[in-house]
Amino acid sequence: MSITLYLPPYMKKLKHIAISGNIGSGKTTLAEKLSKHYGWTPLYESVDKNPYLKDFYNDMTRWAFHLQIYFLNSRFRQVNEIRANDNTTVQDRTIYEDAYIFAANLHKSGHISDRDYQSYLDIFNSMIDFVQAPDLLIYLRSDIPKLVRQIQKRGREYEYAMRLDYLKNLNEHYENWISNYKHGRLLIVNVNDLDFVERIEDFSFIVNRIDLEINNLFS
Repeated sequence: MSITLYLPPYMKKLKHIAISGNIGSGKTTLAEKLSKHYGWTPLYESVDKNPYLKDFYNDMTRWAFHLQIYFLNSRFRQVNEIRANDNTTVQDRTIYEDAYIFAANLHKSGHISDRDYQSYLDIFNSMIDFVQAPDLLIYLRSDIPKLVRQIQKRGREYEYAMRLDYLKNLNEHYENWISNYKHGRLLIVNVNDLDFVERIEDFSFIVNRIDLEINNLFS
């Protein structure tokens, strides 16, 4: 017996939902749960197959530029994949975060030189002309203690070398970026007191807010 999933007309117009947030904020988990709930196609950040990530956490200065170029290229391919796909896609992190959050933070912290940073920005600015912003950006806002608990819970050994000031600086970049985000509709979800994995009411709370935003987007 086949089951036909009914979607409201406004849902059929959706192309691209993106989830942003600091390391450990729950982006990947939420993307997975939303993909199952709505029938969206999930598109995850390339972490486990990233050839630079472990080296980066051991020596940020040596590998920062390589890592950011890898992520930038990976994210650009994802953007093209999203636009070529007829289905609605939920994406784990955006190409904007690669440049405005992570590369900017590494440059400001001295891990990427002025010369390499300018080369990175030249590539990014060439790509961004071909990038269409997501229909809805969901930002998961989280304080440092919550991020640390989440990072420890998932048990990636190479992340144990991550410094607290690195997370703090990323959070500051995120807040600055979100406060000036003008590319499209934005939904901010404070996840400090939410557990959308263990508590169904917390996940329902997020879904209800997404439904409202999407309905308003096409009303």
